[in-house]
Amino acid sequence: MSLLNVGARALLANQVALQTTGHNIANVSTAGYSRQNVAMETVQGQFTGSGYIGNGVQVATILRNHSELLTRQAAAAQAVQAGDTVRAERLGQLQDVFQGGTSGLGAAITDMLNSLADVVSSPTDITARTVTLTRMNEMAARMRSSAEQLHEIAYSVNEQLQNDATRINSLAKSIADVNEQIARVKGNGQSPNDLLDKRDQLIRELNQFIQTTQIPADDGTVGVFVGGSQALVLGDKASEVLVAESQQFPGSQLTQLFFKPAGGAPVELNEGMLGGGEVAGLLRFANQDLAEGRNLLGRMALAIGTTLNHQQTLGLTLEGQPGKPLFSTPASVVGHTSGTAVGSIDLSDSTQFSPTEFAASDYEVRFTGPAPAGQIIRLSDGKTTAVADLTDPAGTMVDGLTFKFTTAGAVNERVLFKPFASAAANIQSLVYSPRDLAAANPINAAMGTSNAGTLQLAELKATGQPNPPGLVLPPNGDT
Repeated sequence: MSLLNVGARALLANQVALQTTGHNIANVSTAGYSRQNVAMETVQGQFTGSGYIGNGVQVATILRNHSELLTRQAAAAQAVQAGDTVRAERLGQLQDVFQGGTSGLGAAITDMLNSLADVVSSPTDITARTVTLTRMNEMAARMRSSAEQLHEIAYSVNEQLQNDATRINSLAKSIADVNEQIARVKGNGQSPNDLLDKRDQLIRELNQFIQTTQIPADDGTVGVFVGGSQALVLGDKASEVLVAESQQFPGSQLTQLFFKPAGGAPVELNEGMLGGGEVAGLLRFANQDLAEGRNLLGRMALAIGTTLNHQQTLGLTLEGQPGKPLFSTPASVVGHTSGTAVGSIDLSDSTQFSPTEFAASDYEVRFTGPAPAGQIIRLSDGKTTAVADLTDPAGTMVDGLTFKFTTAGAVNERVLFKPFASAAANIQSLVYSPRDLAAANPINAAMGTSNAGTLQLAELKATGQPNPPGLVLPPNGDT
């Protein structure tokens, strides 16, 4: 009987080996599957007076060919790649907005400026003036079209972020469920290889969307953490994430990822702590790359609009009237904060800004000390300007923009300003009659008939507003 037992045990052990081999072959194309090996051991021998007699072989366990270190490194690398890939795709879309050629924004601006040169050469030519108005309309329309394209990109990015958040929550729930199954069967002393593969695959999929850190527990479960220390999965419990506007800057359209623990209030996660994953890449694109694109376009629109508007007010129309603004531009920009500070940037008074100094950037004002002291930070490069009194009625000019606060904020309060974000989306041409182009100089000089000197007039330029209609200058030219 003992010999038959040895043979039976050998057959059963090798049957398990064959079954495991078949299992490996069947799962050759299964994502996340780890190859398994059968570990065999000698059956304890039977003691007799002549010594121990062997009882054959048996299966000790089924081993999983798996490296925990390599799995975690691969998941982290995959997260970084996913974030970079989705960001590169979106940057390609952003590049298409600022295309060159005759259909590009640069061509529209060049055509408008060339048409203005024709008006200067022939101020009374109605045809030249009409062409200029057409070019102005085309330029403004192309500005708005570019801004609309940026809006569409922002909308699709937000939709993708919402979908990714939903997918993250679903994967977190699945990982928690597998954790529960693993903990339940772990007590039998054997490793549930297929469940472990399933959990690792779920974690790899999760890292496609957000980079995670995994910490194993004694009961066989794995804690999954995001944003540095937020427990997305802990044992058989899963929390959630959601995408919403930043609570720190309401109304700013600054998108952030929030962590929502079970039964707790959402916590805004620091974008820099997210690491890799699609969500991190999309947030960096939305809050950095897309914001820069809006600022570049808005700075161009605001600089062109305000400069031409100012120049228009210095001249006279064909009817002899002072010129009215050529383009609609924002009157002011209000700061965004969740605190008590109230501040704005005035863009209606040309003495309060300088278009030649504009920088394509958002700005953050921080009240760093006892009110009203603080700092103005240019977010594009981090340049900081210290201000002793942010509530000074004269304001503080930085990069051609004057920041004014009527109410100071508390210490450490932050205020976000987006001076160029909507300038291009709202620009409109305001002059409809070619006769309303103010191409005439409001002042004129003539040499007296009795002048016998050699003095010559090289240039005559108006540097202020023209005289109101009906105002007659005295004969001596004094105002």
